[in-house]
Amino acid sequence: MKKYIEGRVWRFSDNVDTDQIIPAKYLVTGDRRELAKHAFENVRPEFAEDVREGDIIVGGKNFGSGSSREHAPRALLGAGIACVIAPSFARIFYRNSINIGLPLVECDLDAGDGDVLVVNFENGRIVNMNTKSAYTFPPLPDFLMKLLDVGLIENTKRKLKR
Repeated sequence: MKKYIEGRVWRFSDNVDTDQIIPAKYLVTGDRRELAKHAFENVRPEFAEDVREGDIIVGGKNFGSGSSREHAPRALLGAGIACVIAPSFARIFYRNSINIGLPLVECDLDAGDGDVLVVNFENGRIVNMNTKSAYTFPPLPDFLMKLLDVGLIENTKRKLKR
């Protein structure tokens, strides 16, 4: 996993649930790219068309609440999201994201749509390049960096089934 990323912000409010991330009617597939085509279609219809590889989601409190399905973080990875930053996450969303390799950072920061953030996972620092504001978060532990690097539990399960 990269030690730092730079990406454009997509800003969301508090309590974004998994049904907002990927509507339930698309849960007939686990394919990341297919799911990505419908990410946030009911709340940000332009998202699937305009999102770019390396973009960053900045959410509010309780990001990823709702169901326990892994489809929500899969859709975000399929869309090219490099990281999700929020003050707090629903615990099952947090674990599912880690399991499939989507980095999450718990941090309350001020960033708007289109701002560019630089996130350094190793030293726990985020810089908003538009406002020059800096924020800190607990650096991701080495074991978590390694898990994110190898694709985590999802890829391990596949390898074990062979």
